[in-house]
Amino acid sequence: MTITLPLDKMTQEEKIHAMEALWDDLCARSDDLMSPAWHGDLLAEREEAIQRGDERFEDWDLVKKEIRKRIG
Repeated sequence: MTITLPLDKMTQEEKIHAMEALWDDLCARSDDLMSPAWHGDLLAEREEAIQRGDERFEDWDLVKKEIRKRIG
């Protein structure tokens, strides 16, 4: 099935509502979705990098504040 939306005629608010409706529907049916095998491979690679100490984490609230400073 192909669905075409008139994106060039939709407001940003309408587009966001459409995305929210799609996301809500996908989340409601998440048990039906299977992750591709490469997701597991990527997660394993990242876990190994964390164990080696090659990755570091930042507090999300602090990162958001820093981003706001840079763009605002």
